Amino acid sequence: MTKLCILNVVGLTPKLLPHAPNLSALGNHRPWRSPVPAVTCTSQATMLTGISPRDHGVVGNGWLYRDTQEVRFWQQSRTLVQGDVVYDRYQTAKMFWWFNQTTTAELGATPKPHYGCDGSKEFDVLDWTGCQLTDRLGPFPFFAFWGPAAGIASSQWIADATAMVMRDKQPQLTLCYLPHLDYDYQRFSHQDPARVAEVDAAAAKVIAAAEEIGAKVVVVSEYGLVPVDTPVDINRVLRRSGWLQVRNGPFGEMLLPGESHAFAVADHQLAHVYVRQSELIAEVRNTLEQTPGIAAVVDPGDIQLDHPRSGELIALAEPNAWFTYYYWLSDDRAPDFARTVDIHRKPGYDPCELFMTSKLRAAARLAQKKAGMRYKMDVIPLDSNLVRGSHGVLPADDEDGPLILGPGDLPEDMQGFPAYVESMLGNPG
Repeated sequence: MTKLCILNVVGLTPKLLPHAPNLSALGNHRPWRSPVPAVTCTSQATMLTGISPRDHGVVGNGWLYRDTQEVRFWQQSRTLVQGDVVYDRYQTAKMFWWFNQTTTAELGATPKPHYGCDGSKEFDVLDWTGCQLTDRLGPFPFFAFWGPAAGIASSQWIADATAMVMRDKQPQLTLCYLPHLDYDYQRFSHQDPARVAEVDAAAAKVIAAAEEIGAKVVVVSEYGLVPVDTPVDINRVLRRSGWLQVRNGPFGEMLLPGESHAFAVADHQLAHVYVRQSELIAEVRNTLEQTPGIAAVVDPGDIQLDHPRSGELIALAEPNAWFTYYYWLSDDRAPDFARTVDIHRKPGYDPCELFMTSKLRAAARLAQKKAGMRYKMDVIPLDSNLVRGSHGVLPADDEDGPLILGPGDLPEDMQGFPAYVESMLGNPG
């Protein structure tokens, strides 16, 4: 039985590949075209289904759920992907790829904290590999997966876990997600080759396991990151125009999506703009088109995003710009979650979670936790100018975009990936 391992090395580009000797040695590579937005959830859904966002419905890392009028990011249910996925057809180990709950993958692991009724949280992973990963490897380093301490430790753990599952279970198809380049390449404008060398060393562990079980290895990336220096406060523009509504309260101002005439769900360099009344669409578009940092405001169908989950308009940032989710006009009215790592409550993506206001403050909050006191880890800055890298729109140069590396005739578009996988594993149907 032919076996295949797909390594998803987030942020790897043709320009960076020479700094990854273990990955480079695996075969030929080529740039390949991502969907728009070029973000994790949309890219992965496109790769695994072979259809566009207008069909699979994953229009970003998050969107407005119109039935409940809630903005929700980073949901993990496989049922959100509307379409067949290529791994349905094979014995698969799905290691930390997204949409990894209610999945058909026979084996897998994904991050999943425990939440107490008192607001407490304990970090853990869901593990249905049968390999007792945390018993053998120790706890998953959640603080290295996202937040101010995000770094190589999380990718190393995922690589070790993937290698263990491959050796123990020998799946026909293995999907391994290594997010390391996503961190410093958003923190700094300079893309340090040392970060590539670090993730390349982690990948080498998976490559060695693949060789032992006779699996071919394919490398993919979802997008390339580009330097940015211009945050665009799109929701503040809409609020000043009188369209965005908030509720003031004891925990700061809270966005009211259902009461807003127009508001934006910011996702890196793309924003879905939801407009309640059709007669307002032209005025909202005109206002945003005049906003510095916004390159274009388009209809969803223009970029294959015409799905009910999408906004009425799509705002695209200039190459050096990105969208904040900020909707408050004064930082003293920012919601309490704004200064914490809280990816599920924020109505938009927040790369400032990669930074910290004060290590001393963080230490004090940890002391409160250890003492059993109520606390909040409010150490995230509200300074969007700290962010120095982003992604989401297609790069001007293919050398700065995503790539695919492997044997045979490589697809030029992510939509061609399922057929490429089947060409190596065979079509079980």
